[in-house]
Amino acid sequence: MATAPGNQMLEGGPPPLPGTDMTGICFRDQLWLNSFPLDRNLVFDYFALSPFYDWTCNNEQLRMRSVHPLDLSQLSKMTGTEYMLSEVMEPHLFVIRKQKRDSPDKVTPMLAYYVLDGSIYQAPQLCNVFAARIGRALYYIQKAFTTAASKLEKIGYAADSENETALVESKTAKETIDIKEVKRVDHILASLQRKLPPAPPPPPFPEGYVPPPTAEAEKGTETQEAAETQAPTADPIIDQGPAKRMKF
Repeated sequence: MATAPGNQMLEGGPPPLPGTDMTGICFRDQLWLNSFPLDRNLVFDYFALSPFYDWTCNNEQLRMRSVHPLDLSQLSKMTGTEYMLSEVMEPHLFVIRKQKRDSPDKVTPMLAYYVLDGSIYQAPQLCNVFAARIGRALYYIQKAFTTAASKLEKIGYAADSENETALVESKTAKETIDIKEVKRVDHILASLQRKLPPAPPPPPFPEGYVPPPTAEAEKGTETQEAAETQAPTADPIIDQGPAKRMKF
């Protein structure tokens, strides 16, 4: 019974041709496993029941002649497609290699199959393994870059807002008057004033020149005249003492 991924039975139509990509299916015959032991002598008969088996191989010709299909002494005398038992770990794992024989000493590997606890699988080719691993790695790398880009975009928005806040604060700080700077400028001006010589006196007025009265001078003259016209206040001690009293 051949099953696809998800334990679905392959029903209807002939089985796929041997040699094609059949890594997505597996074969298991529980009735045969219950009837015969799975060892190095019978594992090839079990493998011949699966859709992975090529009936035109040299091993099938040996079976038709009642010769053990894995007899290397007989297979080395033939040319064409054949199967070889390459690795054995009874009763759990058997690795069968499909190869093309051109001479007794020259063989070209084609595909590999393994029987794991009674289930037969086609081993994937190395290029397919590399392609799958690289595709998976590229997927996670792209996902990581997408996540990093989204986070960097959020960080950029936060940095822009912080920069705007810093610019506003710096502008406000520049517009604010610093008392220490004002005192420092006053101190510099006072020191410069002490170092400079005093201003020269103004030149004298020419003879006969009368300066015009100023507002303060006019105010002083009016105050003096008002004081002269106003009667003096009598002093209660000096002006009204015993010597100043009228005598009758």
